[in-house]
Amino acid sequence: VEFDVPVRAEPTSSYRTTVDDWHEAIAEIYETLIRDELAEDGCGAFLIWGDPSLYDSALRILERVRLRGNVAFELQVIPGITAIQALAAAHATALNRIGDSILVTTGRRLTEEGLPANAGSTIVMLDGKCAFNMLADKDVLIQWGAYLGTPDEIIISGRLGDVGAEIEKVREEARRKKGWIMDTYLLRKLGE
Repeated sequence: VEFDVPVRAEPTSSYRTTVDDWHEAIAEIYETLIRDELAEDGCGAFLIWGDPSLYDSALRILERVRLRGNVAFELQVIPGITAIQALAAAHATALNRIGDSILVTTGRRLTEEGLPANAGSTIVMLDGKCAFNMLADKDVLIQWGAYLGTPDEIIISGRLGDVGAEIEKVREEARRKKGWIMDTYLLRKLGE
């Protein structure tokens, strides 16, 4: 069953409140779908792009629905390949350098805090505003991918200063063409 996911409002008072309101709207849809689309002993599924354990709220929203007590269901998660794994495979790279750490963060945090000096490799998810182009240091390797693991997969890799604008352009064109985009990227210092 297809349904339209409500668009999250831009944060006004607080980011967490805005997201909580958005989750509540989605929970109402999930509850309606479970109640109206499934038979008494029916089985339903939500296909989650990437990994529901990383920067995805589907499990939290389903728990919210379950705790309301209006519909009863058991939850089972069948793991798949994460967007991060698909990104590493698409670029034929290891996520870490020897002895270095890996940081997984969001575009919002990258905008607020910049690229951490001590992060060996930084994986960025949920970046709707191409935060990488706001980084002062353009001598960083970026390995970007969209629609990872699908026939529509797009990947671009190179020095941020050389490919950042190209990624932003390709991303916007792909989003306009398909109506949506799911992408992620890896940043690391060049030559390390």
